[in-house]
Amino acid sequence: MRLDDTYGRPLRNLRLSVTDRCNLRCHYCMPEEEYTWLPREEILHFGEMAALVDVFIELGVDKVRLTGGEPLLRRELPRLVRMLAERPGLRDLAITTNGILLGEQAPALKEAGLGRVTVSLDTLRAERFTALTRRANHAQVLEGIAATARAGFTQTKLDTVVIRGVNDDELADLIEFAKTVPAELRFIEYMDVGGATRWSMEQVVSRQEMLATLERRYGRIEPIVESSSAPADRYRLPDGAVFGIISSTTQPFCARCDRSRLTADGTWYLCLYAPQGVNLRDPFRRGATPEELKALITGRWRSRTDRGAEERLALRERSPLVPIAQLRADPRLEMHTRGG
Repeated sequence: MRLDDTYGRPLRNLRLSVTDRCNLRCHYCMPEEEYTWLPREEILHFGEMAALVDVFIELGVDKVRLTGGEPLLRRELPRLVRMLAERPGLRDLAITTNGILLGEQAPALKEAGLGRVTVSLDTLRAERFTALTRRANHAQVLEGIAATARAGFTQTKLDTVVIRGVNDDELADLIEFAKTVPAELRFIEYMDVGGATRWSMEQVVSRQEMLATLERRYGRIEPIVESSSAPADRYRLPDGAVFGIISSTTQPFCARCDRSRLTADGTWYLCLYAPQGVNLRDPFRRGATPEELKALITGRWRSRTDRGAEERLALRERSPLVPIAQLRADPRLEMHTRGG
């Protein structure tokens, strides 16, 4: 089945947040000292998550990515992975993690049926990692990356949020490190999403700037022409190595976005920038049938008009998306709640 929105974008890719908790405090995502967390009783159980994923699969979703917060903080996560991996309609099951707990969990995740791993890696320098994340876990992240290869994972990706004056001098070093994993590195422009309360346009390093920096190091870089709804534009270096750039801030991919997000408490967001979502938990817990849930999801997706990143780009003056007071009043607006 193919379910399209008003712009002809299909419902294909679901990001499932399993927790809003995180064991890092990255400045671009969680810069504050205190946070309001989702009430424990509102968090979906694994059986509820799997049942809702079944509904999405029947509507055309064939890719699920587990996110957070930090998803590996969710207890017994391999059990959920196993439940989802058994779904015949799901052709891609992946996870995005900060890597701290991967060293101990990678083998169990692989055995449970997880298909791919993406690890956030913003710097190769331990002291810079501590300054950026306010935690001293850099060695554990590197060990987690190494553990993915030992566990048998392939198609591993490393995600780097590039921030001017913070880590924009490490682009080539990160590419060289990715070659040794091996993994495909993806640079991400610093985004003004919920939680990025200290964002400014001056800190954004654009795709053009990244490419210019890398061409000075490597020579001519060839764009890879491909038809895909993936957010990254991919490039090939003269030695054949491939990397990607996700330029959501300066060149959004809204026109081909097939993603939606289900938070750990069952709120469905049709856009990362959306101020409101659809509560699927309450009707599910009240006993709504799969057909009733399908009707609810179908109606909202068919009327979807979200182009959040493009709308932000069109603003003359651009400041952080959501004020701190509003974030504290509604934690679902936080990036670490709805997943990246």
